[in-house]
Parts: sequence; C-alpha cells; structure tokens
Amino acid sequence: MDMDAFYASVEQLDDPKLKGRPVIVGADPKGGRGRGVVAACSYEARKFGVHSALPISQAWNLCPQGAYVRVRMDRYVEVSAQVMEVMRRFTNLVEPLSIDEAFLDVSGSTALFGTSLQIARAIKKQIREATGLCASIGGAPNKFVAKIASDLKKPDGLVIVERDAVEDFLRDLPISRLWGVGPKTEERLHDVGIRTIGDLRARPETELVRMLGSSGEHLHHLAYGRDDRPVIPDWEARSVSNETTFEADTMDRALLLRTLRSLAESVGRRLRNEDQRARVITLKLRYEGFETHTKQTSVSRPTHSDDDIVRIATMLFEQFPLDRKVRLIGVGSSHLTRSGDNPTQLDLFAEPEKRDNLDRTVDAIRSKFGNASLRRASQLKGD
Repeated sequence: MDMDAFYASVEQLDDPKLKGRPVIVGADPKGGRGRGVVAACSYEARKFGVHSALPISQAWNLCPQGAYVRVRMDRYVEVSAQVMEVMRRFTNLVEPLSIDEAFLDVSGSTALFGTSLQIARAIKKQIREATGLCASIGGAPNKFVAKIASDLKKPDGLVIVERDAVEDFLRDLPISRLWGVGPKTEERLHDVGIRTIGDLRARPETELVRMLGSSGEHLHHLAYGRDDRPVIPDWEARSVSNETTFEADTMDRALLLRTLRSLAESVGRRLRNEDQRARVITLKLRYEGFETHTKQTSVSRPTHSDDDIVRIATMLFEQFPLDRKVRLIGVGSSHLTRSGDNPTQLDLFAEPEKRDNLDRTVDAIRSKFGNASLRRASQLKGD
C-alpha cells in the first residue's frame, strides 16, 4: 500500500483551493522563495518536472505558478495513523516502510475478507472514507513484486499479480524496476543489450556474477520474481526528527530558541503518537556556507516529554558558538523503545504522569484546532 503524493494530497484535502493545482511541499508560502528542497509534490506539479529532493529554487523556475507550502509533519503523522489503523482491520501483519507506505501479509485473512482483490478494494475504500485520500495497492506473492505492482498504475492504482503470472508480469518491465539497479548499473547493463527484466533473465547467472559481482546473483533471483522476505509487523522506527531551513540566515538567538522549541515539541508529539520514547537527543545546526554540525546526548530515562526534549536540545544549543549566521536547525531523537518497555523508578518531584497527561492533552487540542491553537509563552515574540 502506497499513498498517492501523500504530503501534497493532505494539503489539497485541508485546503480545497489547492485541488487541481501544482502543490509543492517544502517551502514557505511566499511564492517559492524558501531555500530548502521539495519534500513532496502533487501529480499536477510533476508534469512541470518537479520532483522530491529538488531544490526549491529550481522548482520555482520550473513551476512559478505552483502553490508552495510548508511541511506540516504533525498533520501527516496524524493522517498516517488513520491509514495504518485501516490496514490493521484486515491483518495484524502490517510492516510500515515509511509514513505513507506499508507491506501487508493478508494470506491469513482471505477466509474472513475474501480474495486479495476484494481485500485491496476494501482497504482502498476504507482509507478514502477515513481520510479522503487515495491509496495505490499492489498484490502479489511477495514483497518485491507487490511493490512494483503498487507503482504501475498510480494514482489510485490497483494491480494484482497471481502466483503463476509473476514471470510474465515482469518480463517486459525495464531493468530499472529491479531493486539494486541504479543509473550506473542500468547503463552498464544497457551496454551489453540488457534493457528489460526478460533480457536479464535470459542471461546465465554466471555471466551476471562476472559482470556485477554478488549483486548479479541477487538480480538474477529478482528477475524471476523470487523474494522470500517475510512481512515483519514489529518494525520500529530508528529515529524521529524534524528540522527547518530559515528564510534568511540568522543570528537571532530568540528566533533560534523559539524554532528549537517548536521542533522539539513536534518530535515529542510524533514519539507519543507512535508510542515511542527516545534514549538519545540530537541537535543539528547548519551555518551559512553549509557547514553542518551535530551534538547529541543520552538520557538516563527514555523520554517522549516535550519539556525533556526542549531542555536537552536547549542545553546542546548552548554548546554551539553563535559567531556566525545559522541556515538550518534540527532536533532529533534516536535509540527508540516502546513506552511499555521502560519500567523506571519514578522521579519524586517531576510528576511524570501529570506531564505526560498535559502533553497528550495539548496534542489532542492541536490535532483538533491546529498547531497554532495552543502555544507556550516562550514561543511568542517580544515580551
């Protein structure tokens, strides 16, 4: 299951005026003058050559008429949770790959919900009802073929590949569809007349190994649609982070600290949404000239508390010299564990349960009324 142009689709959902327009996520809304990179874009924007990871300045040159919006990660995480909840109605074997993509094993669900095609249609329907968004789904006997199938007819795609049709399905697809074939390997294979997966399948495995080393064996197996990796439902995110690039490089300490707190609270909210706590907090600064530095520290007790993350990130910030302008600031968390896996001695004075209740109450209010609906005084400008 792969959501279609997820970030941009959420923006079009929340602001109907954006529907049908090229939407570029990853910049400030002042006409594309942000200096970051494209985090996501709508299908309308892709027609102009805009794509993920493209510098915003280049996107603006390609598509000046586009709608340029900031990343709202908290909102995307919220919608992602709704999508994952729909999939878990059909199977507990759900392996998230990212915020908008997951593998599902429904081999044990057919007696209850029908064929794989019926299950895929039901998932797409319920995702649309729950979120208003489209998902593309590919069904196949294994992960590799299912992933290719999910990409073939986007947006709003649905492709099912039966077990006895796998080799025919793959035959005429370009070799770039194979995992592990990047631009250099593709060029090398083209030079010897291998352009499709069928072409590669026709070559002896020994020839591919001589040409590509151990990856030749890997590609030979994929060419026949062989992939025995299971769906792993207990996949855990290894880190949660958030960062922002300033519209103009700055040495404004108050602005930097306000931004730091906002980023830290966003990280805390994502950790709580995913029922995670972090053992390591990281602060990242990129100075003018693109020189980037990070500092991190471990905590004695895993945390997802806004106060803890803000306090630690601020302590790390104080260790950086503010002798030149800052271009980007980021807050990250890593070494994550499930909240229930952390039995710890209670702090006599910190009242962690009350702090957690407070954080979750703020989360609920912001989810309903928007991130700007509730702010700490320290985030306000002036006195």
